[in-house]
Amino acid sequence: MNKRFPMPMPFGWFCIGYGDELAVGEVKNVHYFDRDMVLFRTESGKIGLSDPVCPHLGAHLGHGGTVQGESIRCAFHHWQYDTQGVITDIPYASRIPPKWEGKPCLKTYPVCEKNEVIWAWYHPEDAAPDQEVIELDEIKDPEWVDQERYFWSFDSCPQEIAENGVDVAHFKYIHNMDAVPQGETTFEGHIRRSKVRGPRTMTNAAGEQVVIESGVDVVQNGAGQKWTRFSGMVDYLLQVLVTPVNDERVEVRFAYTHKKYPEDSFEYKTLREGIAATNGQRGLDGDIPIWQNKFHLREPILCDGDGPIMRFRKYFAQFYVGGPYGDEGDMPSDLEAVS
Repeated sequence: MNKRFPMPMPFGWFCIGYGDELAVGEVKNVHYFDRDMVLFRTESGKIGLSDPVCPHLGAHLGHGGTVQGESIRCAFHHWQYDTQGVITDIPYASRIPPKWEGKPCLKTYPVCEKNEVIWAWYHPEDAAPDQEVIELDEIKDPEWVDQERYFWSFDSCPQEIAENGVDVAHFKYIHNMDAVPQGETTFEGHIRRSKVRGPRTMTNAAGEQVVIESGVDVVQNGAGQKWTRFSGMVDYLLQVLVTPVNDERVEVRFAYTHKKYPEDSFEYKTLREGIAATNGQRGLDGDIPIWQNKFHLREPILCDGDGPIMRFRKYFAQFYVGGPYGDEGDMPSDLEAVS
């Protein structure tokens, strides 16, 4: 088994950065979905994402290209293209070539900016988006703090990381929950909702060890948008942003927000401990060594305490053209995998 993941990259909306990382007039080279692209922001604030190759004579738009009004201008002959890839100006020509007048000739990708994130739509056959990024109310709420961000890059794929949310048994053995938590997962179209509840020993404001009911509620919207609401002594929201660089490497961004607490309060201290735990051994850092080295088994041997892993895989299969294994074959149910 030299290829750890037999699945291709799934299609969907994926994070390619944060909005405040791209200034008006800025041009950046980015590499996701196993392809080079050029990201830019026009003078009105609109975002464009295109192939790097100028269709005139092949210059790289990300090297010397500049924003001019609502277009990106190639450094070679100063041809300009708007965010849809349509030629808007050729400074030395009497007219735009008739074949391409008003028509896109530079390949561009659908992009949007929501939840302070820049999202790019990836589809291997360039199909148009069939879903939208969902906006999260907490991020615009003035009673909640600015998002706090973290970043990792390692060898894995979006499906493996998302599957963690329904693998309830690992919460005890990797993340040190006091017991295997009770989980519930529902699937509706491209939306997956998972709820996990379980006891966790914590220290309260009086310095006493108490066992509280800890909750993790996950919503997944397509292959690339996921958020988690944590509940317990304090509540906080986490955007989980997993983006494929290629079919065996991902970038993971965590963006947290929470209600405003005084920094000397017990709630704030508890919140900092919660974020540290979610990032650390009781969270992502505990998972990475597993993800970095594990193999995806098409037909795993499961037991009755494993959670709805095969149901999750059937759900996620819709985000691959031709299915995850290229044959659209039926996967066994959880019951069949256990028996």
